[in-house]
Amino acid sequence: MALRILVVDDATFIRDMIKKQLRDHLPGVDIMDAADGARALALFRQNPIDLVLSDWEMPLMTGEELLRNVRATENGAKTPFIMVSSRGDRDHIVKAIQSGVSDYLSKPFSAEELLRKVHKQLKIIGKVPVVGAARAATQGIAAASVDVLTGGRAETVSSKPVAAGNSNAALLTGSSLLTAKPVQAVVTKPSAKARAQLRFANNRTFACVIREMSLQVMSCLLQRTENLPALFEQTVVDIEMGEGGELARVNGYVHSITAGENRPDSSSLKMVIRFVDNDAEKFEVLSKFIAQM
Repeated sequence: MALRILVVDDATFIRDMIKKQLRDHLPGVDIMDAADGARALALFRQNPIDLVLSDWEMPLMTGEELLRNVRATENGAKTPFIMVSSRGDRDHIVKAIQSGVSDYLSKPFSAEELLRKVHKQLKIIGKVPVVGAARAATQGIAAASVDVLTGGRAETVSSKPVAAGNSNAALLTGSSLLTAKPVQAVVTKPSAKARAQLRFANNRTFACVIREMSLQVMSCLLQRTENLPALFEQTVVDIEMGEGGELARVNGYVHSITAGENRPDSSSLKMVIRFVDNDAEKFEVLSKFIAQM
């Protein structure tokens, strides 16, 4: 019987990214996916599942609730269950471990991290997969379909092309710049004090100033440095909600990168992040943040 993995996340983008990496590196794998815990539990009860990769913060049924229900089934007591979450604080991880997760994967993650965790759990249950042909994991989803990159939505973000002198590889991090149709959502321009931190795989972080924001996209300004993110790279945006130190965590990907100034040696970059979450609670938090600006 083929190896069967269940992928659970309310963000279509995240599910499709994980599925692509697993299919690229685990030949013959059978992948099932669900947008929430309730649907995932129904699939688990109806099908033999070898491993579960589940988001922890989801509407309707959280990852923790899904885990408890899976463990309560006849075949779920020993099924590897990898928690995937944008929260990496120690207390959160300890609570997850105490709940019975097999392993933990922090967003944003690289393809190498994902595959290492999956291989480890499959080895434990005696189902070591045949390693597929090596591919460029850092670009992960760059060759995927438009539906994967936009989460199945028609709206996209407008991005002006940079001048010819600005299109060097260092400025665009080795990727060609995309031009897309304008987004229809109303965009609010926060004050210059609105700040956020962009977290990428391999512990790369970038502080930025928010220039424009809607419930779907964020445009921000950051300093140009080495080892910049690539287009379509997964990110977690930590938005500073006020003086109390409260953070809003939103999952997204890099939609475009342009020069912050109209000059080849611009020291700043404008980056557009498209959000991929489909969580009413996160929408509410973002709405309050936008209203305060």
